[in-house]
Amino acid sequence: MVEYLNNWLISIGTGSELSYYIANGMVLAGAILCSFITALISKRIIIVVLPFYIKKSRNIWDDILLEKKVFERLHHIPPALILYKFASAFTGLRIWVERISIAYMIIIGLMFFSALLDAMDNIYRTYEISKSRPIKGYIQIFKVVLFIVGIVIATGILIDKSPWILLSGVGAMAAALLIIFKETFMGLVASLQISATDMVRIGDWIEAPRYEANGTVVDITLHIIKIQNWDKSITTIPTYALISESFKNWRGMQEAGGRLIKRSIYIDITSVRFCSDEMLEKLKGIKYLKEHIEIKATEMEKSEMKASPEDNVEDFRLMTNLGLFRVYITSFLKNHPGIRQDMTLMVRPLMPVESGIPLEIYAFSAETSWESYEAVQSDIIEHILSVVPEFGLRIFQKPSGYDVKNSKHYYGE
Repeated sequence: MVEYLNNWLISIGTGSELSYYIANGMVLAGAILCSFITALISKRIIIVVLPFYIKKSRNIWDDILLEKKVFERLHHIPPALILYKFASAFTGLRIWVERISIAYMIIIGLMFFSALLDAMDNIYRTYEISKSRPIKGYIQIFKVVLFIVGIVIATGILIDKSPWILLSGVGAMAAALLIIFKETFMGLVASLQISATDMVRIGDWIEAPRYEANGTVVDITLHIIKIQNWDKSITTIPTYALISESFKNWRGMQEAGGRLIKRSIYIDITSVRFCSDEMLEKLKGIKYLKEHIEIKATEMEKSEMKASPEDNVEDFRLMTNLGLFRVYITSFLKNHPGIRQDMTLMVRPLMPVESGIPLEIYAFSAETSWESYEAVQSDIIEHILSVVPEFGLRIFQKPSGYDVKNSKHYYGE
């Protein structure tokens, strides 16, 4: 085509040298104009017309492909094809036009497949299995390999060298690549181990004190694990750190359906005493204690009948207010709808300390979500604190201004 235009320009009186440049310029302008028109048409079809029909579809897959701009990458291909077809028209630049066009289409192809892989990951995330078997790390590895191979091929085409020669050079640089991509290789190994052993899933609540992370896993990639803390801040942890360091995963608690309640109430040791007959009669009116007190009274009577007059059996069988309080809490927990009855449940006094006698509650809430769990726990603690005076017990607390004001010593009595 350039020769035809060149001969025509010479025939109308244009100089041979000038006609050569004008002919090449006209062909170049025509190629660029055709490419520009093709780009506008393809862009309108892909960006305007195609989304119109996709949004009418009930399938969410095509919506994800549209969101990740997978189709948008394709409108760059037709202009490059036009330039490639026009390459033969350029006598002196044909080879370079062809090489650049092919290399450009390879780069666009890489961008297309990168967006397609991201869309595949988003589609995969719509399935429940994605929480236990994320594939984002594998996709990132595949993208790294894909880009390395694509860039090597494009470079080989531009410099007219076999890609195998360039790849052999990459093999010789393996040691340098290991250093450059150290984090990538470590992340790959960690991702494989995490996936194989099912250590962490998206949605798991984990604690990693070293990184001040305490929250829900929202993303697992080749290099990092993203955690949304309970204060809504985001912490990122290197993926390989979960292999080399310890962390706590609360998934077992969530799957078991029971969350531990372990709280202690400190009882003033000076308020612990044997129960008088009047106190026992009063406590019999409490729902959870009547049967227990009657059983204990029957046991005492049987022991007294078997014992000799010299034995002081009563001193060993008298019930204490702390003991009955412990029985009451145990019965209360066993009848509480928010407590798992098939898991460990006990109330026990611990070793006395300077703050009094710790009465520890050890039970499992049927609610595992934070808000519901705290509601159950608060309900139990508030109820227990309110019934303490009924047993003649006192909660230990350090003296405050109110205590000093109401003490006899304050008034000099």
